[in-house]
Amino acid sequence: MGYNYTYNKFQLRRGVKLNKNNFNSDGFKQIDFVVKGMSCAACSKSAERSLKKVDGVISASVNIATEKAIVEYDPILVGIDDLENAVKKVGFTIEMEKSYDEETENGISFNRFLLAIIFASLLLLISMGPMVGFKLPQIISDRENPFNHALLQLALVIPVMIAGNKFYTKGFTSLFNASPNMDSLVAVSTTAAFVFSAFNTYRLGFDHDFHHSMMQSHNHLPLYYESVAVIIALIMLGKYLETRSKAKTSDAIKSLMSLQAKTAIIEIDGVEKEIAVENVNIGDIVIVKPGQKIPVDGIVIEGNSSVDESMLTGESIPVEKNIGNRVTGASINKNGYIKFKAEKIGKDTVLAQIIRLVEDAQNKKAPIANLADRVSGVFVPVVMAIAFVSGLGWYFIGKSTFEFALTIFVSVLVIACPCALGLATPTAILVGTGMGASNGILIKGGDSLELAHKITLVAFDKTGTLTEGKPRVTDIKLIEKDISMEELLTLVASSEKKSGHPLADSIVEFAEEKNVDLVDVSVFENIIGRGIYSEIDNMKISIGNRKLMDEFDIEISDEISNLAERQSSLGKTVMFVAIDKKLRALIEVEDVIKESSKKTIEKLHGMGVKVAMITGDNKKTADNIAMELGIDLVKSEVLPHEKSDAVKSFQFENEFVAMVGDGINDAPALAQADLGIAIGNGTDVAIESADIVLMRNDLMNVANSIKLSKETIRNIKQNLFWAFGYNIIGIPFAAGIIHIFGGPLLNPMIAAAAMSFSSVSVVTNALRLKYFKIY
Repeated sequence: MGYNYTYNKFQLRRGVKLNKNNFNSDGFKQIDFVVKGMSCAACSKSAERSLKKVDGVISASVNIATEKAIVEYDPILVGIDDLENAVKKVGFTIEMEKSYDEETENGISFNRFLLAIIFASLLLLISMGPMVGFKLPQIISDRENPFNHALLQLALVIPVMIAGNKFYTKGFTSLFNASPNMDSLVAVSTTAAFVFSAFNTYRLGFDHDFHHSMMQSHNHLPLYYESVAVIIALIMLGKYLETRSKAKTSDAIKSLMSLQAKTAIIEIDGVEKEIAVENVNIGDIVIVKPGQKIPVDGIVIEGNSSVDESMLTGESIPVEKNIGNRVTGASINKNGYIKFKAEKIGKDTVLAQIIRLVEDAQNKKAPIANLADRVSGVFVPVVMAIAFVSGLGWYFIGKSTFEFALTIFVSVLVIACPCALGLATPTAILVGTGMGASNGILIKGGDSLELAHKITLVAFDKTGTLTEGKPRVTDIKLIEKDISMEELLTLVASSEKKSGHPLADSIVEFAEEKNVDLVDVSVFENIIGRGIYSEIDNMKISIGNRKLMDEFDIEISDEISNLAERQSSLGKTVMFVAIDKKLRALIEVEDVIKESSKKTIEKLHGMGVKVAMITGDNKKTADNIAMELGIDLVKSEVLPHEKSDAVKSFQFENEFVAMVGDGINDAPALAQADLGIAIGNGTDVAIESADIVLMRNDLMNVANSIKLSKETIRNIKQNLFWAFGYNIIGIPFAAGIIHIFGGPLLNPMIAAAAMSFSSVSVVTNALRLKYFKIY
């Protein structure tokens, strides 16, 4: 049972802003915010652990790819400032809104990297140049003036360390808070190399014996300044490229946000006024001229037009909008002038909800990420332990020099890459859900995206899902030849125009498509459960079922009766038309199967997925439709409340079931299924109950959802393979194990380059999903 929340001094002091819409059924509140300053999976884990330690926090999840935290908490015990302090404690900051404009951040990163790479290159040239024949001036020669040579290297490395100061401020802060991360590895390794080099610089200047020995020997000076500089520069390069690549994973969100109109024209006392779209209020009368974007959601009150809604539905054909029709913000008014009353603005518009849905999906972790999360949580402490043990082992047991042991220590710390592990899953989920949104497939979370690839059976509701959900005239059979088709349609459609029945609407629409003119009806009677009776120009017209014909004593031959029964058994509704007590025609109406239904089922079969249909139709009708579409399993004569039981029966047979539906009565079945898929033009209840929403009225996206899931999971497994494989191979190599057997010793600079490459390669591999092709 939820709490009865009220404002009090305690809550106001702690900065809690209550919003009933953000409370769940238990009375807890959920909030999401951006965590700034994270650089690897260990960062996100430390932030997550710190948030979870706050009294009153129910759950917390931090996503390194999106930089977002989702926290569920008790607002009586916790305020925003408590959450902010928990994040600050481990060295990060929070922002309440995420900006998708990365240019400023990338610009700063690039400038810092540019500074670092220039000085690191100069330092590398000065320190390594003499080894390849590069002559240095005598005053800074490593042989003639080693102290000056060392001082110059010291002067060149300091700007690089200043450019990469975040590694130290964040790395040591995290280390002191017992939450070491990638920055800690870089900070400890480069600091150790710098301190050792600085100590040797001092000895070169003030220890005569040491200086003399360096002058007499031809060994490389025991300085690691160039390693410090190059390690920092290469890792900064890797982070810059990673940031650029990660920015591309948000392209779907950016493109959705770019669809929003910037301004709107509203009518005030008959005068048009252009205002920013943020200033439109509910109830405002909005004017949209040809070619303009519709700014917010509303209902047309004047005019008519065709509207391009492809940005939402993917349907390229414009939709006609008349008085009473709904219009959606960001769609484009093609050729008419319309006025509409604003109903939904800001975050309540359909476009805003879609953006929110995609963002939420990208922030939710997939179950497959659990392994990487568990490893990342202990990765950095374990690596630091390996580095210390390896360095000390080589020094004390291997009897190596201190310089050699330091090289081992630095290499192990630098080559280890928690970033690759942390990015393996969320980047693929980020791109996968984004690609889904771009193709009209809204996936509500990483868990939903992962589940889709396990589907073994897809169960479809029939009406409105496999079929159009709207009756259409499929055939008219004239029985008497003394009346033409046009004359018959004129009489029948004019009569049915008076009825509000869906079957009547289908006949009127059919007549309009044939450009038949309607006439006035002098007498009209709606006979409930049987049909209608009308009179036009003294002609008595009866349209309805067999019961109506019997009631009016209209004779029906056995041949016609048998024909009507055969067509009814095929799922068609047969209406009899009598004029002046004489049967003149049969009109066949049916809920037409969607064009995409058969192709979708063929694709699903091609993927090894079984297909079932759940319908309230009688068994014979259901079997005929199943045979036509190639459906494997049929559950017919199922009452609405029994649909979830039908799904359970499939699950009892060890099938992993996806349920596809669009109506209120599909909601329990969608919730019961392992994966619920709702058609976007269905009811709000069905969409809320589903895990995936198809914005296009195209069943082929059911197959596309499963295909996208399979490709995303394959991509994640590739990422995890490379991330784990890289560390499994790289760390022993850096620890000198290969060296024991005569292999080369890994240079710390090579280790830094490999570390940077690992993260970039994982993100780049995830970006391959941007080339996902739909059926």
